[in-house]
Amino acid sequence: MEKNYKMTIEYDGTRYKGWQSQKSTDVTIQGKLNHVFSELEGKNVQVQGSGRTDAGVHALGQVANVRLSVEKTIPEILEYVNQYLPEDIGVIEMKEASERFHARLSAVKKTYCYRIYNSNLPNVFERKWMCQIEEPLDVAAMEEGAKYLEGTHDFSAFCRHVQKKKSTVRTIFKLQVVKKGKEIDILVTGNGFLHNMVRIIAGTLVEIGQGSRKPLEIVELLEGGVRAKSGITMPAKGLILLGVEY
Repeated sequence: MEKNYKMTIEYDGTRYKGWQSQKSTDVTIQGKLNHVFSELEGKNVQVQGSGRTDAGVHALGQVANVRLSVEKTIPEILEYVNQYLPEDIGVIEMKEASERFHARLSAVKKTYCYRIYNSNLPNVFERKWMCQIEEPLDVAAMEEGAKYLEGTHDFSAFCRHVQKKKSTVRTIFKLQVVKKGKEIDILVTGNGFLHNMVRIIAGTLVEIGQGSRKPLEIVELLEGGVRAKSGITMPAKGLILLGVEY
């Protein structure tokens, strides 16, 4: 009998072309998962993720679901898939879900973290998972700018590609800028995110931290909706999907 399984997945996105499987390459997270689960099932299956992370983006708490009829226990399934997945992708939790559960359509909140290493010294062991900015950043100014982004807004100015037929209105429930020694984390929880939205928000807050923008400019950007006027898109390697809520 076919069952629907909910999974939590971790991955280092460094060498991948993003989450979504593509015909032109097999170097995607979803592609690797589809292959291993299809081998387990003995026929083609599709792993459905909570959302598409871009090339180079990491995850500590990506959520996905897959439908399987194979006669194995959850520990047996986990042992199999983690044996055959690349070592930079891991299924860390799995449980049976309701028939109606869908990782993307059922999601209500997602939390991302953008990690900045704010120092002019090397960070040898975490260089693949943080973006280094050598000049000191004004965290208080970044925090002030972040507050203007909380709430429900049209985030057209913080989206790489605006599609005319799709809404660009999203809700950010919480946006924090947290300094931990040489590390500055931008933590954002929302009901959904547009293409490159978190990385553009991070880039805009970084420019505020560098003094090239004022925090109040955020209000003008939200009202104007022009991508060209907002901040840079920060590199993918600093972004981590922390978790998804249902």
